[in-house]
Amino acid sequence: MPTMIHTTREELQDQRERLLGEIRLSFEELRERAGTYSLSADELDVWHTVEGIDYLLNGEC
Repeated sequence: MPTMIHTTREELQDQRERLLGEIRLSFEELRERAGTYSLSADELDVWHTVEGIDYLLNGEC
């Protein structure tokens, strides 16, 4: 049976900020580098995670 994780909006926002801080890039810098395919493997992982978080936040979870 799949596991469901329940996360608050605030927890998602905190996770997003923490991830961006870990790679020392703003969201805008990360997005620009993703657009030019110039992300490291770690940065790419963060990019995909941030995209998922933003999807959830925009869905008003």
